[in-house]
Amino acid sequence: MDDLFQNAWHNVRGITSEEMAHAAAEAERIYGDIIDLPRPVSRKHPPLSMDQKAAQYSPFAALTGYGDVIDETGRLTEARKELDEDRKAELDQMIRHLAAGRAGSAQASFTYFVPDPLKSGGQYVTVSGQIRKVDQNRGQIILQDGLRIPIGEIIDIS
Repeated sequence: MDDLFQNAWHNVRGITSEEMAHAAAEAERIYGDIIDLPRPVSRKHPPLSMDQKAAQYSPFAALTGYGDVIDETGRLTEARKELDEDRKAELDQMIRHLAAGRAGSAQASFTYFVPDPLKSGGQYVTVSGQIRKVDQNRGQIILQDGLRIPIGEIIDIS
């Protein structure tokens, strides 16, 4: 009997072979009449699929929301590019030229930085449209569709 339990995982907890033999005999005495019976199968209800079985326990997940945190961490953002003074002056001149034009008649494409609300960095977006107004006081270019582009975030105008 000692050979049977020599490498058993129970010995990790410090249970002796004699205690294991006694526990096995006790389990046989208590459950011996049912231990070898086949598992009951309902005639009324079909067995659950693995997905259905897993769904029973999903509301009790210990780390609810952890997957979202992992996804957010893996989402990439771009760093904001710093423009040199010459490029800033070029863009300022282009914006003044657009502001001098008649509202609604100028068409342009803007590439600008949109900061990420959840983490550092953001992304560069390019949009095209007719300019409704260049609001120098608020530092925005307003397109006909209502989109407001912050002038300080623009890196290219075409």
